[in-house]
Amino acid sequence: MVELVHDLAEYERLVHECAMTDDQLRAALFGPAPALFGHVAEVDGEVVGFTLWFLSFSTFRGTHGIYLEDLFVRPDHRASGLGRALLTELAEECVRRGYARLEWSVLDWNDPAIGFYESLGAAPLSEWTMFRLTDGALAALGQGGSPGSPASGSR
Repeated sequence: MVELVHDLAEYERLVHECAMTDDQLRAALFGPAPALFGHVAEVDGEVVGFTLWFLSFSTFRGTHGIYLEDLFVRPDHRASGLGRALLTELAEECVRRGYARLEWSVLDWNDPAIGFYESLGAAPLSEWTMFRLTDGALAALGQGGSPGSPASGSR
């Protein structure tokens, strides 16, 4: 899966941001208090796609949801139904657990993914803007200071 995460970073033009290791993923998925979950898609015993997700919470709905951090299927296995199968599994998980939402972000230039998601009935939330604190800005705020510079766009 870590190799696929690095493949995703390459596809998203964010290789310089991707530093995840096998040990980090193993700890996140299987450590003493896992808060990250995942599914894989296999073809002939080879993992060719995955989802990584965690629980979110809607205060307005009063229930949890799933936030899909990453969905990736290797290019040579796209349009085979694996992406749909992975998303279907997450939707079924929401239904089984009574969760109100399945949400994710997509890069605005990723037209193939946007078209795929819209074909499933997903709708973009154009009225919301995502914000992020990382690196120096996160450290400065976390230490009670002010960042002094804008937050980076790190993933």
